[in-house]
Amino acid sequence: MIIALSRTPVSIRGGTMLESATHVGPQATDGPLSIDQFGAESARIGREIADGYRRYHIETEEVDDADPLPHRFLVKVGKVGLAKLIAKEMVTYFPQFDVILSRPCTYGVFSGPVAGFAPRPKLCVGCLRCEVQHPDFVKVLPNPDLLALGDSYTTHGHIAAIDEEAKKGMVPVRGQGYRGRFGGPGFDGMLTDMSEIVRPSRDGIHGRELIGTEVDIGSKPMHLSFDSDGRLSGSIPEMFTIQVPFVFDLPPGNLGSPQLARVVDSTSRRIDTLACLDAHTVARLGLDAPNIVPVLDNTEAARASEFPNARLIELRSSPDRPWGWDAAGFEIANEATDAMIGIRIHFEEGWQVRLTQAVEAGVKVIHLLADLHGLGSDGTFVTELYKEAHTLLIEQGRRDTVTLFGGGGIVGADHVPKAIISGLDAVALDLPVLFALQGRSNGSLRQRTEVVGT
Repeated sequence: MIIALSRTPVSIRGGTMLESATHVGPQATDGPLSIDQFGAESARIGREIADGYRRYHIETEEVDDADPLPHRFLVKVGKVGLAKLIAKEMVTYFPQFDVILSRPCTYGVFSGPVAGFAPRPKLCVGCLRCEVQHPDFVKVLPNPDLLALGDSYTTHGHIAAIDEEAKKGMVPVRGQGYRGRFGGPGFDGMLTDMSEIVRPSRDGIHGRELIGTEVDIGSKPMHLSFDSDGRLSGSIPEMFTIQVPFVFDLPPGNLGSPQLARVVDSTSRRIDTLACLDAHTVARLGLDAPNIVPVLDNTEAARASEFPNARLIELRSSPDRPWGWDAAGFEIANEATDAMIGIRIHFEEGWQVRLTQAVEAGVKVIHLLADLHGLGSDGTFVTELYKEAHTLLIEQGRRDTVTLFGGGGIVGADHVPKAIISGLDAVALDLPVLFALQGRSNGSLRQRTEVVGT
């Protein structure tokens, strides 16, 4: 369950901007407030703000496997050794059948009709009690079919974790302490307090603290200007809000099937986030909606007018300019629609210049992309790249004027907050969607264009 402020829509260019449902402020008083009056007034305002919050809840339910992963372990039992053990126990413990029929596994691996002669390895958790107790004829081995999944970055462990999270609708919390790494390459090089992933609030030193997850998409001015009458003048915020700090990215490789498009459409609508889909797919399937982000080639920028319900439209580089920033395409798209226009920038040589040019041209949403291992073209990992982009905008005094999405290498629940800590406003999910649906990848898990899923 996630806590979010109850909001009402206000029309702005490109969609809706969300503001508080009721006015919250001090009541009119005669003269200055005393200390007691100030305390009472502060408490009243605090209660009004708290009353404006609602509980944002994602309904989940456990589902059955569509195509289950290979089980984690193989359990091999020597039939001759087991028969000898049973014969020995019959002689030693007869007639204590509760002892004779006991099994050395609390998880039911040997509780089938013929016990250890036909073990049930899908129930094995790898505690090794059976092997420790009977090392002469019991072996528990990792399942090579499971180990074959994934690659050096997106490991079988990541895939299994995503599978369990998708099946149960929750991040598993076992109360056994942290069992992961305390250092290593990529996201393992960052260790943070992840308590905010698993609960919507906590009791802090200032009372109950609500953990919000909503993200404002768009642009906020770096400062506010007022006229002589105290009215807001100059630039105003142009933004809309999603309730979770992630979006569904453009499906890589051959994953952009109509079935997957409909899945991410319905899911993003239910949880109030965005789904990036190829513009041709959006038009063909009639998916134009506020939760859908059509992705157009720069050469097709004029087609932005074909998606009147979209709040955000992204432009990607044309085939003849694979990594270029096309200012002309952005202007054409901007004139064709009232939706916000975002651009996708790959972490290729010169991306810093393209980022700066895009922000100067008025782009409000920039979608940064690494490969699926989270690496830029020079081998730098995304945590450093996100920090560089974030710091560059801060040094230019423009950070709040643009929203940063980032994709590539996000394959673990902890990767989401770590990417945001590194400078993003929201992360874009790609491969995890495939594994959450119990799909399999038969191609590359590094290059987006080479992903082949089934």
